[in-house]
Amino acid sequence: MNDTFNLSCPIPIANYEKVLLAHGGGGTLSHQLIQKMFFSQFDNPLLNQEHDGAIIEFNGMRLAFSTDSYVVQPIFFPGGTIGELAVNGTVNDLSMCGAKPLYLSCGFIIEEGFPMQDLWKVVLAMKNAAAKANVQIVTGDTKVVDKGKGDKIFINTSGVGVIQNDVHISPANCKVGDVIIVNGNIADHGIAIMSARENLSFETSIKSDCAPLNTLVENMLAVSKNIHVLRDPTRGGVASALNEIAQKADVGIFIEEEKIPIREEVKGACELLGFDPLYIANEGKLLAIVEEADSEKVLSEMKKHPLGKDASIIGKVTNEHLKTVIMKTAIGSKRIVDMLSGEQLPRIC
Repeated sequence: MNDTFNLSCPIPIANYEKVLLAHGGGGTLSHQLIQKMFFSQFDNPLLNQEHDGAIIEFNGMRLAFSTDSYVVQPIFFPGGTIGELAVNGTVNDLSMCGAKPLYLSCGFIIEEGFPMQDLWKVVLAMKNAAAKANVQIVTGDTKVVDKGKGDKIFINTSGVGVIQNDVHISPANCKVGDVIIVNGNIADHGIAIMSARENLSFETSIKSDCAPLNTLVENMLAVSKNIHVLRDPTRGGVASALNEIAQKADVGIFIEEEKIPIREEVKGACELLGFDPLYIANEGKLLAIVEEADSEKVLSEMKKHPLGKDASIIGKVTNEHLKTVIMKTAIGSKRIVDMLSGEQLPRIC
């Protein structure tokens, strides 16, 4: 019998008898789970793009289609709620494909006993986020599970957007000589979630960077069609996102620690908690890999936008140390920045 239809064929991840939290953390174990368990069985050219969404050509149009699920705990946190996160996350995934997001679906899985007032707050947050991103929630589904069989509320959003014919964004397009830009301070979201989850207090308030990036991306594409890759470094942070790109494009990536923007209060929180900000999730940040000749033009345009005012060039694409990310540290040494191997902050989005 063909193994494709043989339910007794060997499990491709033999090292783990059970799923771990780290399998959902966006790092090495997530990558292994997706590659060996899902990609191996769902194999097709659209899936193998390994993008933030599938890019589909249909009747002369180019569409982006993406889906994501949100299980963040707590559901209300400094700077946002699970509602904004669900809308902005899918808007951003579509934007990373170079698409103009248009329509979203929304699926709610609600635990019995969840307060109606809290559900109303989530719904209003989603309504406001959709209006801000100029997208419509056009279809959805609601399920309620027994008390104790869920955790308050989980949300899935899927989205569709349109890509202009002269826009070609893909991790495979990354080229030696390209410049890497981040649109602002990293690690805000993860530290905001942790502070809310553990009731930690810092001298200054740390808020999530949760925001829709579609208008920023539109402005960037308006000044350059030589943006080769866009990626939002959510689970696994900047480090894991750059490793995924390096591996997909078979290139080396070099970054400089001192050029990566991080708020001082976030640095302090990371030191206190023993976290590396490069691995912490973001929800309003993007990495742009741009042809060097257009990099300053793109950077200048990003700085004109509220979500790009702290943008910075943090590195470049090289032909050395292929499939690897190397960082020049603040003290001048160099170190390998691996993909996240475990789970720093579970249920971060």
